This record gives sequence, structure tokens and C-alpha cells, in this order.
Amino acid sequence: MTTAADRNLTWHDHATGREDIEELNNHKGATIWFTGLSGSGKSTVANYVSRMLHARGIRTAILDGDNIRQGLNSDLGFSPEDRTENIRRIGEVSRLFTSFGIINLVAFISPYTADRNRAREIQNDGDFVEVFVDAPLAVAEDRDPKGLYKKARAGIIPSFTGISAPYEVPKSPEVHLHTDLQSPEESAVEVIRVLEKMGIVPGE
Repeated sequence: MTTAADRNLTWHDHATGREDIEELNNHKGATIWFTGLSGSGKSTVANYVSRMLHARGIRTAILDGDNIRQGLNSDLGFSPEDRTENIRRIGEVSRLFTSFGIINLVAFISPYTADRNRAREIQNDGDFVEVFVDAPLAVAEDRDPKGLYKKARAGIIPSFTGISAPYEVPKSPEVHLHTDLQSPEESAVEVIRVLEKMGIVPGE
């Protein structure tokens, strides 16, 4: 495997650094990584968190799986190898957002533990917050907001997480939501409380 030096690449530090941006923003940059089955509520909760933080003057960005696959990752399918590359790329993008002092809310199924761990390992301690958006398969399938489970059961979509492809449950996420028992707003409040406790955003 070639290194950056082998390819004549040098990392450039900029005149305006992360600490300068965070001081201006009055909050830290961080990656909030929402993982869970399709239909578990990842994007919904991420949107609630973003809206609540925005109301407090906190700068956020949402990186959503479907949106990223329409552009940056449009060349990737859903094989295990492509899923890993999908998460590798978004992990690098989220690290950049964090370094810019932005709280980026990443909503990807990201079914493999090793891939999520790699996304965490490339960031500094305390910069990566894993949120397990937990909904039983039956609940997620009953919601089926995009009709994907129905297509997967019919064999139209192969390698569908939770049906014909595995989902590896996070063992020790910073936040564990139960969206079959909590409203999206309640879930968002729980996430924000953890961000306050970690010192990422100031308390109200």
C-alpha cells in the first residue's frame, strides 16, 4: 500500500485553523454517526437534531446515505466491498467536516462494525459520536417508508440489510435510541443531551 509521501502528497495546514473556527462558532466540530436498519429513523432523528441545534445558533450539516449515493458515491453498488468503500468515503468526508468546526450528522445504515470503527479511528478522541438508532426489524419493516422491504421480500432488491444481508449491532455506542418507544423529538433531545455532556455543544 502506497503512502501519501510515496505519491508526493503533503498535508496543508491552513491559516484559519479548527480552533479558530470553533471559537467563532462557540461549539466544537464533531461527527454524529447515526446507524441502524432502513426505516429505523436515522434521517428523521438527524433532521430533528439539526433543526434543534440550528435554533440555538449551532452550525450543522446532514450527510444522508441516499443523497451521497446520488453524487459522490453514485458509482457504488451494495456488495460488501462497495458498502465498505461507501462508508470509507463518507468517513473521510465527515472527518473533513469535523475539522472545519461543523457538527455533521451522518445517517447511513453502515451495517458492518469494522467499517464504523474505521470511521471512528481516523478522527480524534471525542470527535466521533455513534448513535445506534434501534428499531426491531418488524417495526422498521412495518414502516417501510420507501417500500424497500417489500421489494427485498419479493427478491427485487438483493443483499438488503436485515433481510438478505447482515446488520452488525453496535456494542457500545455513545447513544442508544429505541425509536419504537420514543418519538423523533424525544430521540433528538437524548442525542443533544449527550453532546452537551461531552462538551461538544454548550448547554442551554
